[in-house]
Amino acid sequence: MIYFYSEDIRYPTRNKTKIKTWLQQVAKAEKKKIFHLNIIYCSDLYLLQLNKTYLNHHTLTDVITFEYTEEQNNLEGDIFISIERVKYNADELNISTSLELCRVMVHGLLHLMGYEDKTPSQKDKMRKKEDSYLIKLNTLLRGKTKK
Repeated sequence: MIYFYSEDIRYPTRNKTKIKTWLQQVAKAEKKKIFHLNIIYCSDLYLLQLNKTYLNHHTLTDVITFEYTEEQNNLEGDIFISIERVKYNADELNISTSLELCRVMVHGLLHLMGYEDKTPSQKDKMRKKEDSYLIKLNTLLRGKTKK
């Protein structure tokens, strides 16, 4: 099950059903299953406080994930997303906020699956996976099916 929440900021999730389907497909492609996933939208300030409290980082970020399961193939956790940071990054990259939001969602999901992005090679691997899965989302949103 995938749920969307807002903590201290309101932001509507467009295409919620298709995004849930897409995230399930991403998990399946990685040989995982989403058992329970909360995607929580929040402000920069809220996420900064989480970052300080739980990770001892004193910087702004767009996403923080918390994993709650120890089962290897079942995913359970929270993905906190700063909508303010997503909007800022989208402006900087000259892309839509919705595209950047989906990138951050899949980025958080990849973290729950154990992918890291601390080294350049890890970042490159994650970025390639994000790009690949965003292409699949675009196909799903356009209603195209595989032949």
